[in-house]
Amino acid sequence: MTDRLLLITLLVKLGVVASVASVLARASTFRRLLFAEKRRPGQTLGLLAFFLVPLTLGVWFRFLVPNFYAADISFEAVILLGLLVGPRWAMFAGVVLALPAFLHREYLALPFDAALGLAAGLIGGLVEKEEIWSFTPFIDLSLYRWVRRNIKKLRIDRQILLLVLIAALEMARDWIAREFPHRLFALLAREIWLQALVWLSAPILVGIALKVWNALRVELSLEEQKRLVLEARLDALQRQINPHFLFNTLNSIASLVRSQPELAREMTVKLANILRALLKDHDTYVPLSQELRFTDDYLDIEVVRFGADKLRVEKEIDPRTLEILVPSILLQPLIENSIKHGLEPRIHGGTVTLRSRLAGERVLIEVADDGVGINERPASALKHAGAGIGMKNVRERLEVLYGDQARFTVISNPGRGTLVSIDLPAGLRGSA
Repeated sequence: MTDRLLLITLLVKLGVVASVASVLARASTFRRLLFAEKRRPGQTLGLLAFFLVPLTLGVWFRFLVPNFYAADISFEAVILLGLLVGPRWAMFAGVVLALPAFLHREYLALPFDAALGLAAGLIGGLVEKEEIWSFTPFIDLSLYRWVRRNIKKLRIDRQILLLVLIAALEMARDWIAREFPHRLFALLAREIWLQALVWLSAPILVGIALKVWNALRVELSLEEQKRLVLEARLDALQRQINPHFLFNTLNSIASLVRSQPELAREMTVKLANILRALLKDHDTYVPLSQELRFTDDYLDIEVVRFGADKLRVEKEIDPRTLEILVPSILLQPLIENSIKHGLEPRIHGGTVTLRSRLAGERVLIEVADDGVGINERPASALKHAGAGIGMKNVRERLEVLYGDQARFTVISNPGRGTLVSIDLPAGLRGSA
């Protein structure tokens, strides 16, 4: 092999390793298997298949295409598998990757790759997983800081140890290939400086693959942390509304205990139904039909408290929307605001209207009242309606669950009432 061809081969190998690592990282199954804390044997075989199928073909291409030595990255693959999945599986992978070479009379390829898998696996056992993922072939540029860190407390720098051991394994392969020509593949140079590049290329190629996958690992970890934060925030908002709702309902019942005990008893039964629904483990999303059943119990309580002549409820529900999933306890805070701050200040009460309709791939849900409107409310009531537990809670939960995919609007006309509209994606469906 000429020096020029060897240099070109090393450069092409850099691109091949980076490309293979990037392509594998795009497969969701590969990511799930690679980053799994524990793998069953079947899962480990699935992970090996992602490596062995394309890379074994790469070894074949080395024999089929003249001077295409960069297609064979079996050495780096076996080391990666030894570090990531352990010695036994890496030995198995080494045997599989060596089969094409063995069939082309490179008889030392099979025992060497098996021994390489064992050595890489043992090295991986000496190094913490985080140190493997953070491995880089580039030594700390601040040599003073590196020396000072190691002088203060004498210890083995496992990053450098890993680099040296990988380079040593490459040196061992080159020595065997020189001693037994045509029995083991290796990139052999005439000049010592060029051979040194070959030795250093092995840890660099391993480091490139680990860097690509570690960047993805960090990204997935950040996404998982973000998801957990959003779930915690949503759970806090959910718990916030339950005591608020219970407090207002108990006040309604207390006002009727002495004057109308039978109605108070009826309201207590309704409240028991509501509490049973609240205390039961429920999903973040529920079908709109279930959400309407929940609000019916609350409205029944309010109708009893206000009187059927003062509080009227109308519904204009599109049957096609009943199976669409919406956030749980979505409507009750809005209905409560309509009754308490829109209709209660009016002597003759009024009407609460619930509407839903399907518009293409979106669902529109409205809660309207013909009460006093926002501008005529006292300042405390306005603060409670717009920035208190009720509508603020709903708005924040929609932001957590849908981001900018949900629209929450409030339109109020003084003396004529208020309309709250929620526009959501209709992609989620359940069973009514």
